Amino acid sequence: MSLAEKQQALIDDLNFIPDPHERLNAVVSRGTAMKLDAAHKTEANLVPGCVSRVWLHGECLEGKTRFTCDAESPMVKGLASLLCDLYSGATPAEAAAEEPRVWEACSFTKMLSPTRLNGLANMRLKIRAMAEQFSTSTASN
Repeated sequence: MSLAEKQQALIDDLNFIPDPHERLNAVVSRGTAMKLDAAHKTEANLVPGCVSRVWLHGECLEGKTRFTCDAESPMVKGLASLLCDLYSGATPAEAAAEEPRVWEACSFTKMLSPTRLNGLANMRLKIRAMAEQFSTSTASN
């Protein structure tokens, strides 16, 4: 399944929940499953521009990306976890190229503050930068 197909399946699954607030609560709830090793809670892994502290760790294993995160706020952790889940398992090229449509497609942009949306955009930038770095590393091997 391509990353675009995976994203559409995620959007379809979330939109199965008719109420947008309940949909957002489901995203926040699934964030509790995301675990980030304490060793990865470093200054280098902090996502800049987030009101709540968010740590993002990425790696590339056997040509596929894997992202994990943690955050001080449960809502932020849920939203960040959604991005990590979305981009994990993709090739670095896909992770660098595919933009998240889930926020708009699930009506989250209407419920999230501009500062929270900005934080998510910064998380996306960090995921893209990591994916581009993985692509460069893979190409030079």
